[in-house]
Amino acid sequence: MGGCFVVGILGVLILAHASYSTIQYRNVLKIMQEEFSGPPFNVAIELSLGLVLSVWAALTVPGKFRSINPESEENRVVFLPANQDFMVFNHRGKLFPQKTDLKLKH
Repeated sequence: MGGCFVVGILGVLILAHASYSTIQYRNVLKIMQEEFSGPPFNVAIELSLGLVLSVWAALTVPGKFRSINPESEENRVVFLPANQDFMVFNHRGKLFPQKTDLKLKH
């Protein structure tokens, strides 16, 4: 896990450097009174590398995925006790009239 974490930190640092380089490039273009059309090629490569490293680290650092075992004792539903004094069934549905003799029309 340590190596993947370091790769993630490196990816974030590369992304931060690429954003700083883009800001500096835009400032130079403003001084030269030119229009910004996009970052230079080396910054685009740096962005791609930082993105790949960050995503790879984000997928590997948390650990391996484990399958869910439905028969596990940890996955059991906790049932309410036999004492149901605190069960309250007040909701907005009681405002509607209950018609139980409705039939579907064909």
